[in-house]
Amino acid sequence: MVALDIDGTLVDHEGVLPTEVRRSVRRVTAAGVPVVLTTGRSWHATRPVFEQLGLPSGPAVASNGAVTVGFPPFELRRVVTFDPADVIDKVLREHPTAAIAAEVIGQGYRVTRQFPDGDLTGSIEEVSVEDLAGSDVTRIVVRDPASSDVEFIALAERLGLHGVSYSVGWSAWLDIAPAGVNKATALAKVVAELGYSAADVLAIGDGRNDIEMLTWAGRGVAIGDACAEVCAAADHVTATFAENGTARELDRWFASHRVRGRVPEPSVLAS
Repeated sequence: MVALDIDGTLVDHEGVLPTEVRRSVRRVTAAGVPVVLTTGRSWHATRPVFEQLGLPSGPAVASNGAVTVGFPPFELRRVVTFDPADVIDKVLREHPTAAIAAEVIGQGYRVTRQFPDGDLTGSIEEVSVEDLAGSDVTRIVVRDPASSDVEFIALAERLGLHGVSYSVGWSAWLDIAPAGVNKATALAKVVAELGYSAADVLAIGDGRNDIEMLTWAGRGVAIGDACAEVCAAADHVTATFAENGTARELDRWFASHRVRGRVPEPSVLAS
């Protein structure tokens, strides 16, 4: 089976899904091979990509492994949560200007202050820090557009986070999830349910939150744009996104399978 990250792997940083990538993914499904989207996106931001790809009914892993759904029809299969109060307190003591968001599954986010336009999708409700910290969540997102990914890596190290999992994105973006939860842990459950093992999985990704997945999969492939630590975790580094790295890797194994019908032109998806 094939596990695919979304941002930087299937769509570019503007949210555009190239025709070549769509066609290559459809060759995989035409071969009868399951394709599982495995992403840091929330489910409501994952669904448009699922539909654009024309994937058959099946599972998808969202929120860096904290949420697993079946679609279509929509079925919430697994949700893992944690108490965010201690983490929120530590973050704001170390970085008081940070904006913090908690995902509301299938709807949007609750935030302590507004994020930059385009960072979050769905309904956005601004709440107090106390309110956000008052109930269990699937994940916490920490954001400060005035900082950098390097500064946020240092922030995560200073926080000394225990009892949670975390990853730093391309920018000053920190995802905090329940302890021991990541794309690989959720994907392992999906793979077992489908009757496969890790050795049967081709996984492709480009972010730090893909490292566990690329290490776990039988063949882990990093997009050429990925940072050094992601590339080091992979079994193979394909071409960059602009050079159709994802399509090249999929076509290496599935190019002989024809896709019936005309592939629609690409469109801009929610980022």
